[in-house]
Amino acid sequence: MKTFLIPLMLLCMFALASCSKPAAAPPKEKTLYTCSMHPQIIRDKPGDCPICGMPLVPLRKQPAAGQATKTGATNLVTVEGRTVQQMGVRTAEVTRGPLVKDIRALARIDFNETAVSDVNVREPGWIEKLYVDSVGRLVHRGELLFDFFSPELLVAQKEYLLAIERGADYAATTLVKLRNVGISDSQIAALEKSRQAQRIVRIESPRDGFVVEKNAVAGQMVEAGATLYRIADLASVWVLADIFESDLPFVKVGQPAVVRLSYLPDREFAGRVTYIYPTVDEKTRAVRVRMEFDNPGYFLKPGMYATAEIHSELAPDAVLVPDTAVLRSGERNTVFVAQREGTFEPRVVSLGARGAGDVYQVLGGLKPGERVVTSGQFLLDSESQLREAVQKMLDPQPAVQPTPKPASQGYVCPMYECPMPNHVSIAYDHPGKCPICGMTLVPAQSAEAQSHAQGDH
Repeated sequence: MKTFLIPLMLLCMFALASCSKPAAAPPKEKTLYTCSMHPQIIRDKPGDCPICGMPLVPLRKQPAAGQATKTGATNLVTVEGRTVQQMGVRTAEVTRGPLVKDIRALARIDFNETAVSDVNVREPGWIEKLYVDSVGRLVHRGELLFDFFSPELLVAQKEYLLAIERGADYAATTLVKLRNVGISDSQIAALEKSRQAQRIVRIESPRDGFVVEKNAVAGQMVEAGATLYRIADLASVWVLADIFESDLPFVKVGQPAVVRLSYLPDREFAGRVTYIYPTVDEKTRAVRVRMEFDNPGYFLKPGMYATAEIHSELAPDAVLVPDTAVLRSGERNTVFVAQREGTFEPRVVSLGARGAGDVYQVLGGLKPGERVVTSGQFLLDSESQLREAVQKMLDPQPAVQPTPKPASQGYVCPMYECPMPNHVSIAYDHPGKCPICGMTLVPAQSAEAQSHAQGDH
């Protein structure tokens, strides 16, 4: 009995020792290292980047595909705090406010056509004396320009004086004639008072302004209707700008506009849009827009070139994101939203029009108050694209192949062939590219390939 108990006791002691032995620790995950400047460099041990020489930093294990984080996102990018600083990551807040678009265009300053007057005579005659003898002179309304002698005007005055003596009806007829030949009301009043016909008729300026054109010379014989002076009031000027068709929907009559001059860089002039011309230039595909500006000090001189800006409010209340935060791939627009320290979420957004200050209207995907990455997001995008490849390196999963049904159950293995007639005799049991010509394989149509699929071979 004692001999039997000793082996039993030894067996119990061995079992107790086995139970008290600590469980084997799970295999330690392999740490990978990457370069903060070149995230495509991935190594399984520390060292230096072969491109820039910077020390490699540990790469955090990203969440597995489909595994949600605390924020609910499945594609977060996590970067070490020191790496974030080395990458130069900067963020800005998504704001809400009016969306304003500034339309800039090269413009030309021109005369206000409604403030330009021509001076001419209605009867042929001679210029006796000039009072304004140069272009550029500032004249005022009623100021003498030149003395004019015309036999027809002298005869018209004598007829009027004679008509006054004969009767009122005839005088009214000759008064109309005096006005038609260009005698002013003040000159007619002086004629009625003096009862003496004047050989010389003094021609006066019809408005305040500058003489911009002069064709009068002392002693010159002039014909009726010839333009002798052109006088322009420069208290207000027109600014003409060519706006491209794409910007035309944002331009409306009455909108505020600003003009800047190259020789006065510290000054700007405020005006407004007064007219949009109804035609498009066939060569430049632009529409001419007219703006009107007050011109105190006469700084805006006709013939000058200027830079015009038209301010257009596209939306009174919009969600705005900086232009530098948007990554464009051609098919979609992506921004990186900062979730917490070192964690960023790539998010697809829908953008509207671009506004002043290099901002875009956000139609969907962002909310005011969120912070988006404005600098360094290209490196985050590279790391986000490599996340799936890195995950496969950390936790490779073998591809699961479907189990074909036995032929007895009527299963037919799909076959593929090259669409090229010369290669149709070769059948493949998987889709892909033809190894001969590189064309995409298509479902088998030939009898030979279908016989392979049905297992007749």
